[in-house]
Amino acid sequence: MAADRVGRHLSAGFAVVASTYVIAGVAAWAVVAAFPGRHPLLLTFAADLVATAVFAASTVVANASLYDPYWSVAPAVIVVGWVLGQTGADPSALTGRQAAVVLLVLAWAIRLTANWASSWRGLHHEDWRYVQVRERRPRLLPWWLINLTGIQLLPTLVVFAGLLPVWPAVTATGRPWGLADLAAVVVTAAAIAVEAVADRQLRRFARDPAHRGRTLDSGLWRYSRHPNYLGEIGFWWGMWLFGLAAAPSWWWTVLGPIAVVLLFTTVSVPLMDRRSLSRRPSYADHMRRVPALLPRKPRSP
Repeated sequence: MAADRVGRHLSAGFAVVASTYVIAGVAAWAVVAAFPGRHPLLLTFAADLVATAVFAASTVVANASLYDPYWSVAPAVIVVGWVLGQTGADPSALTGRQAAVVLLVLAWAIRLTANWASSWRGLHHEDWRYVQVRERRPRLLPWWLINLTGIQLLPTLVVFAGLLPVWPAVTATGRPWGLADLAAVVVTAAAIAVEAVADRQLRRFARDPAHRGRTLDSGLWRYSRHPNYLGEIGFWWGMWLFGLAAAPSWWWTVLGPIAVVLLFTTVSVPLMDRRSLSRRPSYADHMRRVPALLPRKPRSP
């Protein structure tokens, strides 16, 4: 009976998530349809912001995690939309670079979204970071404002910045496939693999009761405290390499992966390290021995 009740709650939660994403998608499409002839980048940005605003619904269900899959769902929709705008529905019109970008983005998006879905436990489950922000926010700042700007809008802006080099990668077709494209494929595929392996190792470690209170320091986690974040960062650098291969004049879109790096190094990594320190005093020694992101052989105890 308890399992059935949990299953119903989980199904209801996913129904709310799916409905919200459908509404966000319709709202984004309405923006694009309302302003024909405008530059696709501007239209995409406006549609992205409107779709993000839909996630004000997360305050209704009191769960900011409703927005979490947007990080991996929106980029795939945007990139596929850009490619269809260039090629129509004719797969034979795809260039090698376009095909590589689409396949890698879809692989990244499907894996990351599935990873979120496998760990989400329903509308009663909210990411601990959001709970912490809510509890520690200044009394004069309403939660809905912090939720909309800090938890939803900021990541949307960072992800859109990361997508900027993808625009020339899938629309500028004048330059043939070259070594820069090969480097982009290697970096992006390796980043997806690193993130996938790191997440799998973390899940396996966390599920073992014998590991309660211990720190994962084997596999990829032996050489980096946050290899999953490293993989995510690497993915966006791979996207930039694709843009650089297609149109070197768009080199300035390096601001995108730099923004991703700053988000992880100034927000995500410090938050995770502080939480680990508060729960496991031995983590301080782990921090001394193992680097935060870029892997190296751990220092001796």
